Amino acid sequence: MGRFDGKVAFITGGARGQGRSHALTLAKEGADIVLFDVPGPTPTISYPLASAEELKQTEADVTALGRRCIAVEGDVRSFETVSDAVQRAIDELGHVDIMLANAGVATYDRAMVLGQEAWHEVIDINLHGVWNAIRAVLPHMVERRYGRIVATSSTMGRMGGATCANYAASKWAVIGLVKSVALDAAEFGVTANAVCPGTVNTPLIHNQEGYDLFCPDIENPTWEDAGPRFAALNPMRVPHLECQDVTNVVAFLASDDARYVTGAAYDVSAGKSANWNA
Repeated sequence: MGRFDGKVAFITGGARGQGRSHALTLAKEGADIVLFDVPGPTPTISYPLASAEELKQTEADVTALGRRCIAVEGDVRSFETVSDAVQRAIDELGHVDIMLANAGVATYDRAMVLGQEAWHEVIDINLHGVWNAIRAVLPHMVERRYGRIVATSSTMGRMGGATCANYAASKWAVIGLVKSVALDAAEFGVTANAVCPGTVNTPLIHNQEGYDLFCPDIENPTWEDAGPRFAALNPMRVPHLECQDVTNVVAFLASDDARYVTGAAYDVSAGKSANWNA
């Protein structure tokens, strides 16, 4: 038996990266999956976002594991779109047991030049998108007196950082949000937690703007140039985590093994969190 037999997991940002890893791991352990992602570019994000083809591929990978899967193209900034997708999941799959509010983006500018559009876009996706996902599913979970909510924050939700005021602000806020939801929903058997990864092997760090940020002294730097500088940030001296490293913690928080874990923020930081105050 799998840990998630009979469960349905709804995953925002599910087309690729951490979302895809979460989807495949939970599916392997018995869950049916709802994937929610938005294909196409946004005005201030310099790296390519998920595509419709990637969403379809993840759907195919889940169904190849023998699980049911619904793939929805939608924008987490629209509560109506997220709410409609949650209702579709309930109608077609019977219920939603797990919400993984994972969708997120980043831009890279120092605060004195950070534009209003970039500020609002990152906050809208990373914070309002998480809220929309939680708010859309929470009444259903409360009614059933069961639910597992895991939101993706970041190590930048634990600290400040140059060139990422909008990102850090959004990820700090996600932690406050899940702690508040945990208190509101505790008596109904619903848990809410955050996972706080360090740098992860996804397009959010693997892009030219990110490489330029870490290698201002090198013209047109590559990952070979930037990787050692990423690694220097982590006591364990790895340049990044793999998606599965984050998924392992998410799967624990989404499982009944964590039935009494709520209001927590779990760091997956390759040792970076050892430098912070308790």
